[in-house]
Amino acid sequence: MQSWSPSASISTLITLATLANEKPSGSHETVPLELIAEAQLKGYHSVCLPLTTENWHTRWTEMCLIPSDSIQKRTRESRRESKLAIRDLSVEGKAEAWRENPCFERDEVTITRLDEAKNVTAIISEWLELDAEEDGIRYDAEIALQQELAYASYLNIHTAILPAPRNRDHVSSYARTVRACLSSAPYMNLAIRLPVYDTSLLEPALIVSPSSSSSFQSSSAPSTPRLVVSGSADSLNRPSPGSASLEAHIDAAWETWDLIRSICDYNIRLALALDLTPPLPNSPGVLSKWAAESVRYIFLPSSTFIANAKGYPVLPKPTQTFIRDSMAHRPNIIISGASSGLHKRGGEDAYSQYVKYLERTSPVVEAAEKVGTVENFAQGYQDYLQAPLQPLMDNLQSITYQTFEQDPVKYQSYEEAIHKALAEWPKQDKIVICVAGAGRGPLVARSLSAIKRSKRGNVRLYAIEKNPNAFVTLQSRQRMEWKDRVRLLFGDMRLIEIPEKVDILVSELLGSFGDNELSPECLDGAMRFLKPQGISIPSSYTAHLAPLSSSKLYNEARAIKEEKSLETPYVVMFQAVNLLSGEGPGPSGLCGPQVQECWEFEHPRKYPVLNAQGLPPTNSHNTRSAKLRFHIPHAGVLHGLAGYFEAILYGNIGLSIHPQRKDQVSKDMLSWFPLFFPFKEPLYLPSNSELQISIWRLTNERQVWYEWHAESFLGSESSSPAGTKSPTTSGHPLPSSNLMASPTIGVPSPLIDAVDLAPRSSISFQDTPERSTARLVKIGHTSLHNPGGRSSWIGL
Repeated sequence: MQSWSPSASISTLITLATLANEKPSGSHETVPLELIAEAQLKGYHSVCLPLTTENWHTRWTEMCLIPSDSIQKRTRESRRESKLAIRDLSVEGKAEAWRENPCFERDEVTITRLDEAKNVTAIISEWLELDAEEDGIRYDAEIALQQELAYASYLNIHTAILPAPRNRDHVSSYARTVRACLSSAPYMNLAIRLPVYDTSLLEPALIVSPSSSSSFQSSSAPSTPRLVVSGSADSLNRPSPGSASLEAHIDAAWETWDLIRSICDYNIRLALALDLTPPLPNSPGVLSKWAAESVRYIFLPSSTFIANAKGYPVLPKPTQTFIRDSMAHRPNIIISGASSGLHKRGGEDAYSQYVKYLERTSPVVEAAEKVGTVENFAQGYQDYLQAPLQPLMDNLQSITYQTFEQDPVKYQSYEEAIHKALAEWPKQDKIVICVAGAGRGPLVARSLSAIKRSKRGNVRLYAIEKNPNAFVTLQSRQRMEWKDRVRLLFGDMRLIEIPEKVDILVSELLGSFGDNELSPECLDGAMRFLKPQGISIPSSYTAHLAPLSSSKLYNEARAIKEEKSLETPYVVMFQAVNLLSGEGPGPSGLCGPQVQECWEFEHPRKYPVLNAQGLPPTNSHNTRSAKLRFHIPHAGVLHGLAGYFEAILYGNIGLSIHPQRKDQVSKDMLSWFPLFFPFKEPLYLPSNSELQISIWRLTNERQVWYEWHAESFLGSESSSPAGTKSPTTSGHPLPSSNLMASPTIGVPSPLIDAVDLAPRSSISFQDTPERSTARLVKIGHTSLHNPGGRSSWIGL
């Protein structure tokens, strides 16, 4: 397995002023070549360069905009009638000629040669208003954008960064233009420059959009993009909120991005260039949504840095944390203004050196470089969709067994569970152990080790395996290692007979969702072997769910362009994801924790109904369903569900991939990645909303499958009549019973010695004379996914 390669690249932004002031030396023919060579010597991986000069801005303005002092004298009604009288007809002719055949003059572009364009990311003209109030400006800006992209393509530049949207009322027009550009430039990657929030909303002085006061007003964009995120068409009526509402503005910036990428149909060539010029809040929850987005570029101007005690540039702590976490996605960090001398110590190199330091100390990088961690083991598999195994239908290959056998944590836990069971068994009794589903023998070897440690001499060990190829490996190991200490049996555990009843039944049939590899059905058949007081290892396991946002996983799932690809659960090593749910009761007062339990299976099963062969007559007892309610604290898009499991092997020894408990129960276990249940259509969830998830485990004579569905709700306030009794949870009112059924309430885990759980609040009724009661209003839902197992199932 390869070690982590520091591939978060660092770029420098070359400005028009730098291009104008620089003179080429004798060793380089042009200024761009000189600056690019200097950047490479300074250790930058690439440069970001404006594609056009101010001359292009001037010509476009003269052709396409009416001077503001003239237009302000006329009303909107007379504007069209007076247009020709105001403008020079020759200018109109030039504009029409340009619209018919857009073309640059030599002094309007910064580079002209292929060698100048090498390792260059093009910065599209910042003054282009693709979301202007006036149709004419938007139309001409779109032509200009297409012209710049065509020129970038001519120079073999494959990535361009577009100016930030400024006018929330016309972001859909901005997005439509971007989609058109993606279609017309099929080999070009586009990135939207977007400030993490609009700083103008936090300033007393209002910043008016250039197109808001005049439809044809000449202007240029500010160096730091400003985004109008209010819902009002008139920006002059916007209030100036305080810093307390900063999280809402970050949500609004994300919603703008979500609208753009949705209109562009989640195009994989569209990415985000997140501008971190504004200071970030100490609120990791509101910033976590960016982890699920395609943040390919991060703008870090020198003004974002602060001076430490020695005068060297460093980043504020929230920005440090955000950059460290972002290293998982290997972004391109664009540093601008590094040569401005803003900080006293360190010089230009100090900025890039500091970013490299943040990468080295990123928890993601440190975990990836540490041998034995999941991050190190799974490199190359992050966000890679894998079909779950079908061990009953398919005979696994030796390489698959070998991969899972590399997990020392899992098998060490199994050995400890077997050893503990042996230690607690009466010493005078003979003990019979059976490993059901032995594979290539790792559990057999661990069972023998546990027997040796327990110093029990009266133990007999059986091993059952149905895979004829793996059975050859077992025979070889018996001949070379185990001798007569193990008796091998070939066949399906549901059908085979063994010579005697067993005291301890050991199996490793668990999947990422606990039951998704048919452990319940397999062990139903194997329970015939177990004595009345016998034990099963594992003794129980639970499935857990959380709502998930990930544009990357959504794109991966729909890339196959078949409906079944979005109705199939996948095994995934999550990376570019964000769990949308939060802790807390939500508007209804009934929401559970961030990750919630769906159902549980126990072995041996209590009070089973069995036929003469000791088998269940049907599989109906293994059906399950759950209805879970989650609080969504921050706006997001639901792309799927994250599935996890937790198992009790014996006593307080267990296995877990639960994101909040795995490190305490079975840290660095490698055998299981989570399960991803995709949705066919993304479901937008506003801030402080609620999400209800319904999921079913269903079966017939030949198959087991899952079906899933989601509904979204917002809270609304209503008044309760005096003297009525309203159910509450810790003071939070419950919704009306006719709105939503009660959710599944999780119970404390049996692994109580491993992890302490907070007690759940109980529901009570309170007499109140009059108070506000939260009711839920439904705002959306998904379709039912995988009905009847039409797209995905596990074969019995």
